[in-house]
Amino acid sequence: MNAPQFRPLTFGVQRIKLQEAQKGVQYLQADQDLQAYPERMSDRLRHWGATVPDRTFMARRTRLADGSLGPWREVSYAQAWSTACAIAQGLIDRGLSAERPVAILSENDLEHALLALGCLVAGVPFVPVSPPYSLISQDYDKLKHVMRVSTPGLVFAADARYGAAISACVGPDVEVLIGQGALKERACTDFCALSATPVTPAVEAARLATGPETSVKFLFTSGSTKLPKAVINTNRMWCANQQQMSQSMPVLADGDLVLVDWLPWNHTFGGNHNFGMVVFHGGTLYIDDGKPTPALMHETLRNLREISPTVYFNVPTGFEAIAQAMKTDDLLRKTLLARVKMFFYAGAALAQPIWDSLYESQEREIGERIVMGTGLGMTESGPFGIFVTNPHVRAGDLGVPTPGLELKLVPIEGKVEVRYRGPNITPGYWRQPEQTAESFDEEGFFRTGDAVRWIDEGNRHLGLKFDGRIAEDFKLATGTFVSVGPLRARIIAAGAPYIQDVVITGLNMKEVGAMVFPTPAVRTLSGLPAHASLAEVLHSQPVLDHFQGVVNRLATTSTGSANRVARLCLLAEPPTIDRGEITDKGSINQRAVLSHRANIVAALHEGRLPATILPQPTDKASP
Repeated sequence: MNAPQFRPLTFGVQRIKLQEAQKGVQYLQADQDLQAYPERMSDRLRHWGATVPDRTFMARRTRLADGSLGPWREVSYAQAWSTACAIAQGLIDRGLSAERPVAILSENDLEHALLALGCLVAGVPFVPVSPPYSLISQDYDKLKHVMRVSTPGLVFAADARYGAAISACVGPDVEVLIGQGALKERACTDFCALSATPVTPAVEAARLATGPETSVKFLFTSGSTKLPKAVINTNRMWCANQQQMSQSMPVLADGDLVLVDWLPWNHTFGGNHNFGMVVFHGGTLYIDDGKPTPALMHETLRNLREISPTVYFNVPTGFEAIAQAMKTDDLLRKTLLARVKMFFYAGAALAQPIWDSLYESQEREIGERIVMGTGLGMTESGPFGIFVTNPHVRAGDLGVPTPGLELKLVPIEGKVEVRYRGPNITPGYWRQPEQTAESFDEEGFFRTGDAVRWIDEGNRHLGLKFDGRIAEDFKLATGTFVSVGPLRARIIAAGAPYIQDVVITGLNMKEVGAMVFPTPAVRTLSGLPAHASLAEVLHSQPVLDHFQGVVNRLATTSTGSANRVARLCLLAEPPTIDRGEITDKGSINQRAVLSHRANIVAALHEGRLPATILPQPTDKASP
C-alpha cells in the first residue's frame, strides 16, 4: 500500500546536537544557528508600511444594526503605520510608561490591534486582559488582580459591555478610552480622538529609544493554579521568537501569509505567535469572530468558506468541529483546502480519530494530506519553543528545539522535565521577583513543569513527545505513580467524538477514576428531545451504555492500576473560568477542577455518585 502523500512542506530543523551530563541530565539544541533578527518589532511594521502600503494588514467583519456580522472592514499597512504613530503621540503626551502602561479590555478587534501597535511605537507596554475577566466573571477578582499588578495609566474598553467591570476595578483617576459608544457615569476619551493626534518628531525619537530590552507587553498567564502572573515580553523576546518560528516553519515566509484566526490576543498563542507573525512577515489577518463553541462555531465555518488561509491555527476543539463539518460541507472543504500549506494545533491533546477524519476529507477533496504541525511552548517562551521534524506527526509528538533555544532535560521523580534557555525566554514576572527567582534553575534555564520523552530512543533526531504536566501527576494509595497526560489523551481518543476533556482522579486512593466533560454531540446518543437538560441526557440509558463500552475497551488495554480507569462519571456542569478550571485557550486545569469539585471526587470513589460507570469484568481486563 502506498504511503499517504502530503502537500509539500519544508521543515526547517530536522537534526539536533545532544550532550549528555551527570545524573541523567541532557542538553539539546537545533543543529543550526539562529539568524539575525530586528531589534524592535516596530521596525517590521514601519518596513511594511513603506514597502506594501496598500496590502491589507488586518480585517474584521462590521457589526450591523441587528447585531449580525456584515462585510469586512479592512486596514492597510499604510493606515496601520500612520494610525500607530498618531496613537503613539497621544500616549507620549500622557506620560505613560512601564509603571503606568495601557490596559486593553477588548476582544480581538481593529481598535485593539491599532492601540497595541501605537504602544509598540511609543515604547509603552500594553496589557491585553482576558475578556472573560470583565464579561463573564461575577466577582472580578482576576481583573482586580491584573489592575493591582500592572497599575495602568490608561484603560481601553472596546464598548459599553465593559462598563460594570471598569466601575468595579478602575479608579476614577485613571483615564478610560472607549472604542464605541459611551459608559454611564464615567467620562471617556473617544478612540477616534486619540488616533487623530497630530504626530511630531517625538514619535520617531521615542521609537528609536526602544530596543531589545524594552518591555513591549505584560502578558498575564491563565492563572491555572494561582492568580495570574504578568510575564514580561521584551522586543528581544518577541523578535527572536518570530525569527525562530521562521526558521523552524519556512512556510511562514513562503509567499503571502494569510490567517483566519480567532485565538485571543490576551493569550500568547493568538497575541504573540499569530499576531506577531503577521507583523513580522507582512501578512494579512482576518479576525474570526467565531470560536470553537456550539454558539459561535458557525461563524468560523462561514469565514473559512469565504477566505482561504495559507496556514491555519486552532485548538483541538476547533479542529474537531471543522473535521465534522468537512464531511458534508463541500464549500468548506474547497475554500479551506485551496491553498493552505499547514495546519497547526496547540493548547491540548488532539485525539487521533479527529486527525484521521481531517486526513480523510483532505484526500477526498485534493488527493493529498495537509501536514498537521504542532510543538510545545508557553507564555514565558514567546511562546514558540519546539516543533516537529516531518509530516508523519502523531498525537503527542512535539519535535525538536527551534534554533537558538537550548533544552535541558532533567529527571524528576520518574519523569523528565524540559527546561528552556534562549533569547525568546522572558526575563521574569513583572513586580514578582520571588516567582521569577523560583522559575529559573541554577544555570538560568526556565523550569517549564512539562514532562517529555523521546519519540524514538533509536532516532533522537525525531525529537520529543509530550508526557504530561509534572504537577498533575500523582500517586495512588498503593504508591503507584499515575501519569495523567498520557492517560487523559488515551481516554479522549477512546471516547471521541463525545469527550471534550477529562480530569483524572485517585490521589491517595486505591484506584484511578475519571470525570468526563462531554461534547455537545453526546445529545445525539440519548434519543431525547432537544429541550432535555444536559443532566437528563447524561443519565439516559443510551449514553450510559455508550460510555460503559468506552470504559470496557479501556480496561482491556490497560496494563495495571496506574492506567486502568476503575470508575468514571459524566459532568453536566462545564468548567468555569471564574474558578480557574479552564484557560483562555480552552485547556482544562486538572488541579483546579479537583479542588473545586472535591465533593464529586469523594462521592465517585466512595460509590455514592449516581450513574457511576464501572468496567465490566472480562477475561482480558487487567487486574
